[in-house]
Amino acid sequence: MLNRFWFLILLLSLLSCDSKSETEEKIEQVEVNFELIRFDQEFAETTEKSLPELKSKYPFLFPKQYPDSVWVQKLNDSIQKEINTEINKAYPEFSEVTDELYSLFQHVKFYFSEFHAPKVITVTSEVDYKNKVIYTDDYLFISLDTYLGEEHEFYVGMQEYLKKNFSKDQIVPDAANEIARKYVPKADSRTFLAHMLYYGKLLYLKDLFIPFKTDAEKIGYSEKEIEWARANEDQIWRYFIENELIYDTDSELYTRFLYPAPFSKFYLQLDAESPARLGQYIGWNIIRSFMDKNDVSIQKMLNTSAEEIFNKANYKPRK
Repeated sequence: MLNRFWFLILLLSLLSCDSKSETEEKIEQVEVNFELIRFDQEFAETTEKSLPELKSKYPFLFPKQYPDSVWVQKLNDSIQKEINTEINKAYPEFSEVTDELYSLFQHVKFYFSEFHAPKVITVTSEVDYKNKVIYTDDYLFISLDTYLGEEHEFYVGMQEYLKKNFSKDQIVPDAANEIARKYVPKADSRTFLAHMLYYGKLLYLKDLFIPFKTDAEKIGYSEKEIEWARANEDQIWRYFIENELIYDTDSELYTRFLYPAPFSKFYLQLDAESPARLGQYIGWNIIRSFMDKNDVSIQKMLNTSAEEIFNKANYKPRK
């Protein structure tokens, strides 16, 4: 009987792998077309004389309320010139990221057929880390001066939890997150659960959109942080349950467990060891459990209430 049991487990595992392979084979056949525009390089090579030509080419990047003198000043600004130099060192070409973006767009279009790949435009933003990637239906803007590597001199004095994700390998996960936000409805109530599952849905879409990235990259953790979350998943969940946080509507819980920070705030000795946003991590695993145990479409899941998902997920944290 035991041998038979393990044979069934192996068979199910192989069938699952075959299914995923078939899905990926189909996704590889999805055709997407998009244009990559290295606006950062074009702007760096622009002079006061050629500025009108650049404005004519990309009018949407030059708001009308700003006179030419603003752009001329920026062209000649020493800090801007240094930014241009450092970006050119880090990104003399963009083929690796472009290939990953192509795969991202293929995956999004496979799951959401109405999706059209946007024009990808690389820009500079004077290290505006709150807007590293901006997505509209037509454009995906990537601020390259926020992806120069966590040890870059531009980031000296910034908090470690912010700059650890200022690296090249986070460009595509950040892009995937911004695209996912288009499809995930806002939390349907003020409860901690509803907000956990909002982020859980975003992360689940990243599972679908960028399966070639690790879980750590999807959520923006280091390998050490993702291992800590996995090793302590049961303890985290127990804390949420024992302290009756699931249906709590105190918005402070978002700051403690959902938003970027140096660490999650249990108000215990282990706080300094923990990664931030552990509520997102738990929400992610609840959504995964729900999708594993219920035969529902992605669209149905996205529009299912947090309470119904929680009740049907039968979530059991790993121990």
